Amino acid sequence: MIPALLFMLGIGAVCGIVLSLSSKVFYVYEDPRIALVENNLAAANCGGCGHAGCSAAAQAVVSGLAKPSVCVISNQEGVEAVAKIMGVDAGAAESLLSYNMCEGGNRADDKFHYMGVSSCKAMAAVYGGKRVCNVGCLGLGDCVKACQFNAVKLGADGYPVVDDDKCVGCGACQQACPKDIIKVTTLSEQLMKFNQEQDALAPCAQTCPAEINIPKYINQIRAGKYKEAVQTIRMRNPLPLACGRVCPHPCENDCRRGIEDEPVSINQLKRFASDFEMNSGSRIPIKCAPDTGKKVAVIGGGPAGLSCAFFLRRIGHQVDIFDAMPELGGIIRYGIPEYRLPKKVLAWEIQGILDLGIKSFTNVRFGTDFGLGSLMASGYNAVFLGIGAWEDYSLGIEGEDLDGCFKGIDFLARFSRGEKIKLGRTAAVVGGGNSAIDCVRTLLRLGLEKVYIVYRRTRNEMPANEVEIVASEEEGIEFIFLAAPTKVIADDKGKVAQLEYLKMELGEPDASGRRRPVPIEGSETLLDVEMVISAIGQSPDASFKKQDTLPRMADLELTRWNTIDNDPAILQSSIPYIFTGGDSATGPALVVDAIGSGRRAARSIDLFLKGEKVEPVENSLQKKRIPESIFTKVPGVQKSARSKMPEIPVAQRLDSMIEVDLVLPEDAALKEAQRCLNCCRICYNPDTGFPMAGTS
Repeated sequence: MIPALLFMLGIGAVCGIVLSLSSKVFYVYEDPRIALVENNLAAANCGGCGHAGCSAAAQAVVSGLAKPSVCVISNQEGVEAVAKIMGVDAGAAESLLSYNMCEGGNRADDKFHYMGVSSCKAMAAVYGGKRVCNVGCLGLGDCVKACQFNAVKLGADGYPVVDDDKCVGCGACQQACPKDIIKVTTLSEQLMKFNQEQDALAPCAQTCPAEINIPKYINQIRAGKYKEAVQTIRMRNPLPLACGRVCPHPCENDCRRGIEDEPVSINQLKRFASDFEMNSGSRIPIKCAPDTGKKVAVIGGGPAGLSCAFFLRRIGHQVDIFDAMPELGGIIRYGIPEYRLPKKVLAWEIQGILDLGIKSFTNVRFGTDFGLGSLMASGYNAVFLGIGAWEDYSLGIEGEDLDGCFKGIDFLARFSRGEKIKLGRTAAVVGGGNSAIDCVRTLLRLGLEKVYIVYRRTRNEMPANEVEIVASEEEGIEFIFLAAPTKVIADDKGKVAQLEYLKMELGEPDASGRRRPVPIEGSETLLDVEMVISAIGQSPDASFKKQDTLPRMADLELTRWNTIDNDPAILQSSIPYIFTGGDSATGPALVVDAIGSGRRAARSIDLFLKGEKVEPVENSLQKKRIPESIFTKVPGVQKSARSKMPEIPVAQRLDSMIEVDLVLPEDAALKEAQRCLNCCRICYNPDTGFPMAGTS
């Protein structure tokens, strides 16, 4: 009995030792985070995420093969819980949504006929498919078949339409599409999407410096979906109220309808939608990604700075704006008069941006009240320099410092701040740009008897917006063309009495393509005026570089025009964590250019904050056009009158700063929206009868 017990104990001991050794040799460690992640998934084991159940999905998250948003059913709280377990930025845990990039569909002609082919993938494998458009949707519905949640359907025009309420962002539709028409992205990725050469884009959308999806928001206006139109615009432009009033709408130059008729009044429709929101009594909610914990300082609260701050905040970063002026707005507050852009309208728009959680600090000057060192010490991870171009150029002539002489932007800014300025009865404004026009029209409203514009070229070469030139002519401004000022002459009290100028004639074109003005010898002419304002251009004020004594500031490189040296594709300066945009990067340009550059800088800053390489958008369409989308003829257009912008009559507007240009009435806006051909890359609606055929 005892020997048997001892034998059994021996066997047990041997087995224990063997098992102990085996556990050491064959031990498999399981990361405890896998169970934690799995507990925060939906436990449906539906396979919609592409993994074999929730356990496999959890393992993929922990191993870095899937994002915290892997579960297609889990809500935002679940996604954020998984992100917390993994110790990643919450910004990486954004929900995914599918969206379609092509709205051509059946409007695109067929160049091939395929017999018996029922799959987009099969068709695309042979000569790219049947469509004339080489990037367009084939319309056989592979994406619809792949979706397990009934979130994708083929619309009446034969392209996929996504139901956001049903979409779970699983990516099955994207994987099924052989033409890369349908994409699954986060809000941040959509906000940071820039035009690329392979995109399905209408000519107007290619031309817009802010890259707004113009046909989409016009379609939404046509359908009475004004709020949705505003949301579409704000995906690219946070200042539609301001742009709707001051943008010279370069998009309209490439409007296809303009080839056979008059272009669609794109900018007026943008203003109609944005004014609708402002006058509705409530703001349309603006979605932001979860906080990333990163902090950015934006120096300058003009259109570039506001745009950069807006998009950085929307993609989850904390943003503070610093500005030297008493209120935010930059040049569009202090350089554009009230009759063009009312201050209360601008204030309403800026407040909507700040309401996203952006802090602002005004009356603080970079280089004087604070510097680069104090920003870095305060925990900012990156800096955007959008300081604008506030330094007026001088005429370089004798007498331009006399009592009664002013500089354009300085004059407009002083007046905008409410400063009392001693005025004469007559004035000459030298220059042909928008600032010159703003000065003369402001002087008229201040009660001057006679105001002149003195410009060294002809009307055809004036860079000012055509509508502004026409308005100043209607208001009684006198233009003196082919005149180059040579001297300001004083009276016996040292005040401005006359402006001397030389008459000019146009010679050969210069580098700008405009004919060079050549002086006519002996043609000196005197103009009796009591004020002279030079408005011939501006450059950035780079004094901050000398005022900031931090050694690092010496590394910031400037151009010979005092702009911040940068790579225009990424807007990064010579100091890696400093980015720029707007007039401080390019010199004076359009407001919409500044807005577009603010968004582009936000993309680069986001890459920098994530520790990724700051590189240009691949195949960027920046300042280029898609050749196949540019037509010389547009058959099928039935001519219809373009809606005329309503405005205050001249007799009723010169005694105040009342806004001159008014918003389109709703019936006129809807009629104008009907004129849009709903273009895509090569598709458009030739039948322009009301209602339009083929629209969705």
